[in-house]
Amino acid sequence: ALHSAVHPVTGRIHTTFNPLVAATGRLNSENPNLQNIPIRTERGREIRRAFVAGGKQLCLITADYSQIELRIIASVTGDEGLIKDFTAEVDIHAATAAKVFEVPLAEVTDGQRSRAKMVNFGLVYGMSSFGLAQRLHIPRAEAEEIIDRYFAKYPSIEQYMTDTVDFARANGYVKTLRGRRRYLRDINSRNHTTRAAAERVAINAPIQGSAADMIKLAMLDIGVLLRKRKLQSRMILQVHDELVFEVPEGEVEELVALAESAMRDAMPLQVPVVVQTAVGADWLEAH
Repeated sequence: ALHSAVHPVTGRIHTTFNPLVAATGRLNSENPNLQNIPIRTERGREIRRAFVAGGKQLCLITADYSQIELRIIASVTGDEGLIKDFTAEVDIHAATAAKVFEVPLAEVTDGQRSRAKMVNFGLVYGMSSFGLAQRLHIPRAEAEEIIDRYFAKYPSIEQYMTDTVDFARANGYVKTLRGRRRYLRDINSRNHTTRAAAERVAINAPIQGSAADMIKLAMLDIGVLLRKRKLQSRMILQVHDELVFEVPEGEVEELVALAESAMRDAMPLQVPVVVQTAVGADWLEAH
């Protein structure tokens, strides 16, 4: 399918970005969808390798937010434990596991870290004890116990979830850190399933929406800086939390510093923002 998408004049593949399709505020890519190029399988990695810089003196640079939604959760909820862990720059999933399973950080097992990671990402997306039990292949009672211990260690997160649903019921919407609203017409539905789905959206939308706002603000700032400094580097792709640039070899250091700074400072959070960059001749090498 990608072969047929090559433009006859430029010899490149050009996607179309839609800013108003995804309800979360994320950019949507189509014809072709370049936000859905796989990387976790061997075949997927070979497809990534086929995306190359457009000249001998050019390379690709990726700049990727590290765990940005969890960092936004820390800021939105104001949870002291989560803020402390991010500020200390420890492995956040291992730190969570140490708290939830009440073991020293150095003694956290891979299994405990994996469970904590699932809880970290799952709860604010509305995952229930039933869902956690299914994903971790454990009894539901054990999943409930893990969730109870998690909320005991991170009480502000549970309070955020309750307060956000209450706000949505009273106002009919929730909002991101920058004030962009997501309206929820089913938040007071009499149908339990419909209402529960709206409640999950209410909890998640400020998190995912703030992440979407943040990278778009960064993109605007980067665009201004590229023009102001008269750089030949180009921002060519956005994949949710990642930006991809095509960069002349002589501008690599400046572009990396520019992108990292703009992405870090796009939206102030209560925790450090980490941006990971990589350079390569193709998209796989630069990931």
